[in-house]
Amino acid sequence: MNLFKKDKGGVTKEQVTPPQGGKHHPDLQMVGNSAASKPSAPQANIPQQNVMLQDVQYKIAIASGKGGVGKSTIATNLALALAQGAAKVGLMDADAYGPSIPTMMGINKQPEVGQDRKLNPLASHNIKLMSIGFMVSEEQAMIWRGPMLHSAIRQFLSDVNWGSLDYLIIDLPPGTGDAALSLTQAIPLTGAVIVTTPQDVALADVRRGVAMFEKLNVPILGVVENMSYFICDHCDKRTDIFKSDGGKRISEKLGVPFLGAIPIDPEICTGGDLGVPIVASHPESSQSEAFRNASNLLEAELREHGAESELEILG
Repeated sequence: MNLFKKDKGGVTKEQVTPPQGGKHHPDLQMVGNSAASKPSAPQANIPQQNVMLQDVQYKIAIASGKGGVGKSTIATNLALALAQGAAKVGLMDADAYGPSIPTMMGINKQPEVGQDRKLNPLASHNIKLMSIGFMVSEEQAMIWRGPMLHSAIRQFLSDVNWGSLDYLIIDLPPGTGDAALSLTQAIPLTGAVIVTTPQDVALADVRRGVAMFEKLNVPILGVVENMSYFICDHCDKRTDIFKSDGGKRISEKLGVPFLGAIPIDPEICTGGDLGVPIVASHPESSQSEAFRNASNLLEAELREHGAESELEILG
């Protein structure tokens, strides 16, 4: 499947008519519901890591073992925190089944095609963006098998003009399915960040996520505990709604870095809904400080990871 299908005369129109009243990008080949019954291509036939993105220094996957832990919120605010530190940042929404980045970053239009027939990423809050959500209507269901998702991820990497970046943050779908495998088969990832909440039911999935990336030879850069605690506006009392310190304990048990705890707060939710994440809307808040601390620890881990890689090369 080719999302940005080209021929000698230029870019072709999509093969399937979009839903009535909906939108689609003219260079996106949509897959209709009938395609969901087609057999999957063998995984072994997928090319291996030939999308190098040499102008991108760090390619970081943001993942979670289960849905509902605020992974996209973490990805968005981490990207903003890195950009506020003068880094050049891109944010790729690889969650084709539930793209959240257009809403959270406050931008909802279609990307344009450059002279090289590649898509030019959109930009918001000084971050380059690409998402399937820019190309289809909100009502359009993405009923894709693994090879279709694999093709989409590869083309979001190779057929988008990302340019020179310090960081490309890649927001993966939840779980341990095809998306992570497709991503690691497309590019050499610098590492992955696992997002969790403190309760045991989420921590069990952290173990699975870490095990998956270890099997794929992707370093774990750290664990972020989201919705860690709540501070009352009226009495300043802390309440651990979903238990406490679960992310830190599982990090220690698995021997991976702990990047910090992010509080649960209505302003974080409101900022994401309005398209102005809290790191941008309230940069001096304690919530934003928690995100900046996590980004600082991530940068430190990347520097240490880079130093270890250089020692291995010298050795």
